[in-house]
Order: sequence, then structure tokens, then C-alpha cells
Amino acid sequence: MKCEWVLENILLHIYNELPDDARYELEQHVARCTDCAAELKSTRQFHATISQFPVSEPSPNLVAGSRMRLQEALETTEQGGFWQRFLFDPGAWLRPIKLAPALTAAIFILGFAGGIGATYQVMNGRPSVEMPAATPVESSISGIRSVTQQPGSSQVSIRYDTVSTQEAQGSLNDQRIQQLLLFATRNNYNSGVRMDSVDLLTQTPNDAHVREALLYALRYDSNPGVRLKAIESLGSYVKDDVRVRDAVLEALVHDSNPGLRAQALRLLEPVRADSSVRVVLQKLAERDPNQYIQEQARNVLAQTAGMD
Repeated sequence: MKCEWVLENILLHIYNELPDDARYELEQHVARCTDCAAELKSTRQFHATISQFPVSEPSPNLVAGSRMRLQEALETTEQGGFWQRFLFDPGAWLRPIKLAPALTAAIFILGFAGGIGATYQVMNGRPSVEMPAATPVESSISGIRSVTQQPGSSQVSIRYDTVSTQEAQGSLNDQRIQQLLLFATRNNYNSGVRMDSVDLLTQTPNDAHVREALLYALRYDSNPGVRLKAIESLGSYVKDDVRVRDAVLEALVHDSNPGLRAQALRLLEPVRADSSVRVVLQKLAERDPNQYIQEQARNVLAQTAGMD
């Protein structure tokens, strides 16, 4: 065992995340190597120090943004299929079971109970009872496959994945449909599905949860088309909602898409007399790299001067 490997896995050892055999090898190496022993001692002291501080829960936006980036990374990563892992790397799927005897026992008990229940139903000739559709839990959804609205109606059909692909149908006012749409705007790896979801949510922007999702899409979505749909739907709230105004100002200054920045500038014209808006416009008029944005900012400022 080399020191480089030990240094890379010391944190896993401290958090008890190493397999038993790897932990044994690391402890044997540290007993012989003074440098690695000193590093382990220092890391343990650091861990003990930071453990004294309270742990803050991550914000919903941070969690959702992290999920979106992870899903986009997974989409572009080439991965082996189940049978490839089953045939050529059995340790990859056996290792978690080996290290979790409680989980193994739970799976065995559930399977055994399910088998008894199925046998009992067959022997007594009782038909299985169909359970009513439950509201999908966000943590159980792995992705949204498609969002489709029936022409000329408010009925929406959403196909989503859990263990297997499922489908939910209902009105835009249906709680299940709204929850899935909100999930899709924040977490789905398919930009087309996110765009369809944002497009449907723009029909009910008065809802607080919907407006929050649109603000999130404007700030963090990687697809400029999704961001543009979000900012267009939020335009009517720039005057009365300070959060919307701040998000539009942020898009005007930082967004990478010139078309979206131009749209943000147009939406801010009704509130151009606002002090925060005027400060941003002055900066853009002086030194924005986009000539069109710079010129339009000057025009808006000129109109503002006429109002004074």
C-alpha cells in the first residue's frame, strides 16, 4: 500500500466509509509510516474541531441546483449497462450488500412476506386490490421523460421515472401535476422537458410556488430558451415584486445570452426611475461590452432624465 492511496482515503477512514479490508490495510500502514500517522492525527483533530460547530441545512436552491448539475453530468457520462456491471464487476453491486447486513435482512424479510402474501391470494382466489394513485414524492422521482398538454384543454400528461417509467394525467390545477411540473423545472436533465414545464407553469404565475420555480429557472437553468420563457412570464411582476425585479436586474447584468439581456432591459423600463435600476443602467451605459445593451441603457436613462 502506497502513501498516496492512504492520504487520499484518510477522510473516508475517519467517517467509517472504507470497506473492512481497506480499513485494516490502512491501519497497518499507518502503524509503520510516521508521515501517514501524523497526517491521520492532524485530520482527526481537524474533524473534531469542525464537529463542534452546528451543521446548517443547505438551501432548497442549492440542493436543486446540485441535482440539476449532477443529472447533466450523468447524461454526458458514458456508463456501462446493468448486465455489463453484473458480469464484469459483481463486486460493485455485492459490496453495498456485504457492508449492510441490516439492509440485506430487510430485503429478505420483505421478499419473504411478499411471497407469502401472493401465495395466500392465489390459493384463496382473491383478486389483488388496486391502490389509488399517490402523490409522487420528489425524492422518489429519478427524472421526467415528457410533458404534453392536450390541445385546447388544461389537461396535462406527464411521464416520469421512479424504479420504472410511470405516467400521471390531470388538469393544471391538479396537485400531482403541479408537483411534477415544479420538479421538472428544477431537476430534469432534459432541457426540452424543462422548457415544456416552464411553458405550462407560465399559465399560473400567480401561484407562489410557481413563481419561485420560474425565478429559479431564470437564475440557474443552463438552457437560454428556458430562461427566456421564465423571464417573459415574470415580466408583469417586475413593478410589484421586488424579488422578480432583482432577478431581472441580475439577468441583465450577468446572463450570457444577449437576447435575454435585451428582454430584461425592456421589462425594466416601467421601473427605470427606481434607484437600484438606475444604478445598473448607468454602469451598463458607461462600459457594457455589448454595444446594443449599452446604447439601449443610455436611451432608457435619457427617458428617465425627462421624468425628473
